[in-house]
Amino acid sequence: MGTVRRSVALTGAAVSLGLVLTACSSSPAPASSPSAESTTSSAAPQVSAAAFTSDFSVMKQLTGLASQGKGMVGVLLPDTTTSTRYVQYDAPYLKKAFETAGLSSTQFKIDNADGSASTMQTQAEADINAGASVLLVDPLDAGSGAAIEAKAEAAGVKVIDYDRLVTGGPADRYYVSFDNVAVGKLIGQGEVQCLTDWKVTKPNILIMDGDPTDNNAKLFAQGYNGVLQPYFDNKTYVKVGEPAGTWTPSVAATTFEQQYTAHPNINAVVTPNDDNANAVIAVLKKDNIPAKTFPTTGQDASLPGLQNILTGYQCGTVYKPIYLEAQAAASLALYLRAGQTPPSTLVNSTTTDSVIGKAIKSVYTTPIWVTSANMGATVVKDGAVTASQLCAGNVASACTAAGIS
Repeated sequence: MGTVRRSVALTGAAVSLGLVLTACSSSPAPASSPSAESTTSSAAPQVSAAAFTSDFSVMKQLTGLASQGKGMVGVLLPDTTTSTRYVQYDAPYLKKAFETAGLSSTQFKIDNADGSASTMQTQAEADINAGASVLLVDPLDAGSGAAIEAKAEAAGVKVIDYDRLVTGGPADRYYVSFDNVAVGKLIGQGEVQCLTDWKVTKPNILIMDGDPTDNNAKLFAQGYNGVLQPYFDNKTYVKVGEPAGTWTPSVAATTFEQQYTAHPNINAVVTPNDDNANAVIAVLKKDNIPAKTFPTTGQDASLPGLQNILTGYQCGTVYKPIYLEAQAAASLALYLRAGQTPPSTLVNSTTTDSVIGKAIKSVYTTPIWVTSANMGATVVKDGAVTASQLCAGNVASACTAAGIS
C-alpha cells in the first residue's frame, strides 16, 4: 500500500485500538513448533530474493523444505477497505506460494481481520492454539501488532512482519516488504516528471500522506519528501501544505476538498496510494478539471489507479509485484517452520525498528513505477490485471493508444 495499506501501495492502517494481550504463561506452546533455528544445512535450498518470478517456479524448489517443517503457518491480513490488494492479490498469491511448495490446506491458514484489531487478536490466538509454528502479521497498527507478536513469541512461534514493520515487536523477528523509502522516491520522481510532461507552470503542491500510525506511511513520506524538498527550497515548487494523513479514501476526499477550497491555487497533489488518488480525482472530475492538467500519484497498481493513469488523471503508480512479496514471505516462513536459518541471499537487508532500537532482519523486493508507457509490459504481462478488465468502457481508446489490447 499503500499502500497502501499498506500502494501499494501499499499499503493502510487503522488507528490503534490500544489492544493489550495478556502474558502467555497460560497459552500452550504449539504442539508441533520447530526447534530453535539451526545453521543452514547443506540440504536447505539457497533461495534468492531476486529469483522469484510470476510463474512461482522458485516455490517448487522448496518442496523438500516444506516436507521437513512442522506446524501450521498462520497469515494475518488487516482489512478489505484501505487497499483492495489484500483480497485481490495477497491472499491468493500467498495461497499459491504455499501450495506450490507442497503445503496442504491444513498446514497454512490465511485470515483477514476486516479492519478490527480485536478480530486479528482472536485470529492470532486461534492460530497459536491450533499449533501454528510461524505467524505472518500485517497489523492494523503497531501497538496491536506488537502485542500479538509478543504473545506468539512467548508461545514459541516464529514471527514475520508482512508488508509493514511492527514497530515495538520482538527483536528476533523477520520483516518482508518492498523498500518503502524507495517506493516513496518513485512517487516523488513520478510527480516531478509529470509536472514537466503535463506542462504545469508554477506548481503548487499539496502533500497528502498515509495514516501516521502506519510505519510504511512514514517511509513513503521520507522518500517523496526527500525528492521534492530541493524543489521547494529553490522555490521551483510551492508546498501548499501537508495535512494529517489517512488511508481512508472518504477522509482523503474530504481533506482534499477542504484544502482545495482554502487554497484554490493548488494544481498538483502527491497522493500515496491509488485509493486516495481516486478519491481526489473524483473531486477533480466533479469540479470539471481537464485530464493531464492536475497531477496526482499513486501506489498499488489497482485497477482504478491504472485506468486513471490511462485517462490522464494520475501520473503513475508504484507497482509492487505482490507475487514477489508473497513468495518471499512464504519462503521465509518455510525456512523458519523447518528450523532452518534463512540464507543471506533471501534475507538481504535490515530495517531499523526505532521503538526498540534494533536492526530487524529483512527481505526486500523491488518496486516499479508504472505509467501508460510500460503498463502493458508490467502489470498486464504479469497478469495483475487483464487487458479486458483494464480496457473496459471509456478506457478502450486509451488502451489502444498505449498499445494494450
